[in-house]
Amino acid sequence: SVFTALQKRITIREVKEKKLPLQMLSNLLWAACGVNRKKGPLGIPGRTAGSASNSQEIDLYVALPEGIYLYGAALHRLVPVVAGDLRSLAIGQGQGNWGAKAPVRFIYVVDIDKFKEAGFQEPGLKNPEIQKSYYYVDTGLIAGNVYLFAASQGLAAWFHNCNIPALTGKLDLSPIQRPLFGQTIGYPEKG
Repeated sequence: SVFTALQKRITIREVKEKKLPLQMLSNLLWAACGVNRKKGPLGIPGRTAGSASNSQEIDLYVALPEGIYLYGAALHRLVPVVAGDLRSLAIGQGQGNWGAKAPVRFIYVVDIDKFKEAGFQEPGLKNPEIQKSYYYVDTGLIAGNVYLFAASQGLAAWFHNCNIPALTGKLDLSPIQRPLFGQTIGYPEKG
């Protein structure tokens, strides 16, 4: 139940290298920010995590041993972005060596242009300071979903900083896109 997941929600930094089954990864991605209704607010498909005026300005990148992928929620697919094991970039410097070989690391990237595409253009969507508060909250909503999914499945999860300069280059992001945070998910080392 939701209450059980909330009771079990905890940050666990020690994560095993063991890969997640594909179905579990699929379920994790959907829980994070998948499409849960074809017609959501303002006629745009709705997601499991809310966003300012349903702008869906947070892109979810997934760092796996094989490479980094972009989660395409509309088709529930991982789109290859860059090959190679770059999971170390999804964690900030000075974060220790926790979960160094964790099977999955999420990278939360904001795309400011998506505020322009939102169905309802309230004034805050054009104000950089208000945009910042929106995209930080919206990232937190997704990360919270990940924590609850992890708790419900006996997985470890840890929300943390990421290597912003390195990711900006490796992901070939535009000037209106910015890496914000990372989140590590996998099986707990103990248990």
